[in-house]
Amino acid sequence: MSVGLALLGLLEAGPRHGYDLKRSYDERFGQGRALHYGQVYSTLARLLKNGFVEVESEPGDGPERKRYAITPAGVADVAGWLTQPEKPEPYLQSTLYTKVVLALLTGRDAADLLDVQRSEHLRLMRELTRRKSEGDLADQLICDHALFHLEADLRWLELTAARLEQFAAHVRS
Repeated sequence: MSVGLALLGLLEAGPRHGYDLKRSYDERFGQGRALHYGQVYSTLARLLKNGFVEVESEPGDGPERKRYAITPAGVADVAGWLTQPEKPEPYLQSTLYTKVVLALLTGRDAADLLDVQRSEHLRLMRELTRRKSEGDLADQLICDHALFHLEADLRWLELTAARLEQFAAHVRS
């Protein structure tokens, strides 16, 4: 996901300080991957340079504080991004596939590799299921998305394990 476009989208609700943007981003999109303040401010600097945001200064007793506001060009950029479909990821060269092939080529136990990976997937699925049951609707939706992807990976792991001898002969030929 583009952090810049997400920040622009959040700015459409109205001007905000950088720390408010970070907090809002982390609450909505940062589950397990919060933004660093440096990333927020460097992204805002790039958006400012490209004309997608402008700075509003707030007068006050303390140091000058900057509020960022989206420009019409920024609104158009977000609108264009939201209307573009995301390219489906076919995962034709996944890391898991590469590891299985290399295990077979190097004489390592690919079945063990698949078992360990299956265990890790199941552990994460249990964690996400727990989080989903305790979370709000946003947590439920993001956990469902992750769980569906993990389920697809598990199906692939099972299919690969079932075909491992046949695949080993193919890889080694």
